[in-house]
Amino acid sequence: MTDRRDELVRLRPWEDLVVVSHGRIVLATDRDGFFDGGPNRGLFVHQTRLLSRHRVSIDGKAPKPVALCNVTQGSWTGYYVLLPPGADPGEKDEGSGHMDAASENTLELLLTRVVSGVLREDVALTNFSQQATAFELSIELDADFADQGETIDGRRQHGEIDRRWREVEGVWELGFQYRSENRSENRSREGLAWINRGVRIRVAESDSPPSCGEGGLSFRVELPPLGTWRARLEIVPEIVDVVGGVGHEVSERQERFLAASARFSTPERETLAPVVIGALEQARLDLASLRLGDLDDGDDSWTLGAGLPLYVALYGRDALSASWQAAVLGPEMMDGSLRTLARLQGQEVNDWRDEQPGRMLHEAHTGPLAALGFNPRGRYYGSITTSGFYPVLVSELWHWTGDRDRVRPFVRPALDALRWLERFSDRDGDGFYDYQTRSSQGVLHQGWKDSPDAIVDEDGAQVSPPIATCEEQAFIYVAKLHLSETLWWLDEKEEARRLFHEAGELKKRFNEAFWMAEEGFFAMGLDAAGRPIRSIGSNPGHCLAAGIVDSSLAERTARRLLADDLWSGWGVRTLSARHPAFNPYSYHRGSVWPVENASFALGFLRYGLKAELETICRGMFEAARLFDFHRLPEAFSGHARDAEHPFPALYPQANSPQAWSASAVFCMVQSLLGLYPYAPLKMLLVDPHLPPWLPEITVTGLRVGQARVSLRFFRKGEASTYEILDQQGTLHVLRQPSPWSLTASFAERMKDALASLLPGK
Repeated sequence: MTDRRDELVRLRPWEDLVVVSHGRIVLATDRDGFFDGGPNRGLFVHQTRLLSRHRVSIDGKAPKPVALCNVTQGSWTGYYVLLPPGADPGEKDEGSGHMDAASENTLELLLTRVVSGVLREDVALTNFSQQATAFELSIELDADFADQGETIDGRRQHGEIDRRWREVEGVWELGFQYRSENRSENRSREGLAWINRGVRIRVAESDSPPSCGEGGLSFRVELPPLGTWRARLEIVPEIVDVVGGVGHEVSERQERFLAASARFSTPERETLAPVVIGALEQARLDLASLRLGDLDDGDDSWTLGAGLPLYVALYGRDALSASWQAAVLGPEMMDGSLRTLARLQGQEVNDWRDEQPGRMLHEAHTGPLAALGFNPRGRYYGSITTSGFYPVLVSELWHWTGDRDRVRPFVRPALDALRWLERFSDRDGDGFYDYQTRSSQGVLHQGWKDSPDAIVDEDGAQVSPPIATCEEQAFIYVAKLHLSETLWWLDEKEEARRLFHEAGELKKRFNEAFWMAEEGFFAMGLDAAGRPIRSIGSNPGHCLAAGIVDSSLAERTARRLLADDLWSGWGVRTLSARHPAFNPYSYHRGSVWPVENASFALGFLRYGLKAELETICRGMFEAARLFDFHRLPEAFSGHARDAEHPFPALYPQANSPQAWSASAVFCMVQSLLGLYPYAPLKMLLVDPHLPPWLPEITVTGLRVGQARVSLRFFRKGEASTYEILDQQGTLHVLRQPSPWSLTASFAERMKDALASLLPGK
């Protein structure tokens, strides 16, 4: 049995915000279902606020919301009531019920919204009273075409908006059209930038004709007792300047992915298992809902936005990380992310964009400020992580599919990314990879922690780049190691030998330069002078995940990660609670991030640290139990889990759903099950270690190469085992740690065999 003293706790990020979304289209309203120009409120398409106002009134009065909720991520329903205009409110109730007059004589407004390629809004008014009523229904509408950032920071005056009503084939439309252009010296080869975006509001159906005015539209409604009046609005975005426009209608494609992806189930009810299953299923749906349909490359190759409501854009490292952590669902996200990022790989030296040949994209925004060149984020390359992690995902796709033709197109981009690192990121030639922006509007910190105040020294002072953070060395190490194995299979053996050798040398240098013996931990990074940044934070956990940590140092590193100052009880904090710069609400100086905790779980598995693996997974899933839909947000506060803090607070701007928080739950479960695919040999390795709080779980429809398999994992006494429930195609399922684990004799034999083939013999 789990402790249910927290059974009333339900945490919801953005408590005052409701979000309905489908790919690039995001409708963000106040809790009452409407909006009027507030920060992050409106109908956004390609990060442009097409509608800035949408309010409904009846004879000038706002209806009272009584039940409002998403039905799915792309749909929403709201119930509202008020006293029917002209109705007698009756005598004031003095009895024990204290009944509201609007509940006894009710005019109900039912709003239903569905987002696909358009926003469809159905309006139904029902007179649940015994008196006829008549009134004017008003729908206020306006548009400002602000960039999403401008809704927070203040409207930049650029471009012109044309507003007009027109009748098209008997259907009334309110059209807003926005045009703007900019010629900036910073834009290099792009020259003149322009955007042309609009939105049309069509009265597709209505039981009475609309009256149209500058502020919106209105209807005269007359209702007998129990009578109903209906109308349908279709709000149609027009994005002329973006290739692909709003994007393909991907609802059917999403359903096909969800039907093909692996599923999880459990018969358990009294343990934490139902929370695990709930979190996995919600995460599966959330990842599909974040699909950026305009970037699809067919049904089976797609990438995703980073999160709602702020990050409906392509972020390179987010897409790679989420695709990697959620690879158990299938290869589609990996394929699409690799394909899209290869297409956008750096081609020239453009300091404003922090672009160099071979460098992988950090972010690509489509809002007005980026599209017009007021900032470089239409294509911005200021991250070291994307280039280091791209080769890791190439090898992961190889492990899951074993498909040479599918993987081969990504090898050159991966090698070019590594060459960029060697040429541009090792500035002082010390063999470590650092970062420093060249852009006047560039990102200061370009490692995993990229907020402006993320990297601090042990006294709390800001550290200025160039900085070589420990986790970036780890990502590059595992990129070279895993890509070398993939290249060997693809008959590029000379390149494979070189990368394998370089990975080994980097590991040696790293453990010598970054290890702080007195702390039993690795330095956060090396500063511009090559001195260790001695702050204690979460960064070394990624080093465990990547396997760059010498096995003799792994247990001490893991223990330090789970010491009280880093371990909150829910997860590992980004910065020690004893650090002078600690702030539990800070983005990277004390908060807890599910995405990195999931990677740490994989690291604990890699080094055979089963107790630590169980601890971190349990903390994360117990946190998931507290959130609506068991949906882990982008980040939450690093308060200690104690009597004074029975649940964590939220990072104020936390996105939810967010791609790499959704993917985190799959990575944790994969670690607990010890799942490791090796499709080139038609093999699936399993090494389950189920804790008492997850005594049984079934994986259905797991795809490895051309095979599909369903497996039941369960505890048997104190041990964990499995059985094959169904299998289609040839697949050898073996109980064995992965060949990249550092714990098994089989792993050592595999590594020795690989080494004998690779290092120039």
